[in-house]
Amino acid sequence: MPTSLFLGLNSQKQQNILTAGISEFADYGYENSSTNRIVKKAGISKGSLFKYFSTKEDFYFYVLDEVTSELISNIEEKINTLSPDLFQRIIEYSVLEFSWYILYPEKSKIIVKAFTKSDTDIYRKTVLKYGNREQDIYYYFLQDIDTSRFQWDRQKIIYMLKWILKGFNEDFLIQIQKKQEIDFRETEKEYVKKLSEYMEILKVGIIK
Repeated sequence: MPTSLFLGLNSQKQQNILTAGISEFADYGYENSSTNRIVKKAGISKGSLFKYFSTKEDFYFYVLDEVTSELISNIEEKINTLSPDLFQRIIEYSVLEFSWYILYPEKSKIIVKAFTKSDTDIYRKTVLKYGNREQDIYYYFLQDIDTSRFQWDRQKIIYMLKWILKGFNEDFLIQIQKKQEIDFRETEKEYVKKLSEYMEILKVGIIK
């Protein structure tokens, strides 16, 4: 959490520091990021940064909080435009999310790096910190779907879909992280195509 000294800064200086953090963590992730580069970009001293945030990790989670909150707010503003059909809504939701990624590629790289599965302490801390929030978002965007055609209990179906999508997203993030450059427009096409195929399988069933 930022200290009272940071919160007392004028909005432009706060924004400069946040922008420097976004740029650094987008390019290098957490593990390879440098506070020396951050303070140089922000135009502040290294001592000042650690008066505003107790550690690099504390600053990192502040930046990640700001970025994820912006994404969530953007999606929440448009959630009522999504189809009431379960499978179509999942696809439309992914398009909505990627639309933000395309507009803000630097911020999107932070999210991709942060939530790509890895054997690091910072990834484990990220999962602990954001796990419940991810689940809350998931249930929020599925809360008013049309359940009239369900053969099974609504909660069981939603719970099953949550785990399918979680695995699908984790695998997809790992694949795009292997690319040197992420083209979010092309990534959206690839993601939506694969997701649509899996949703069709679930919708139709796997038994002939």
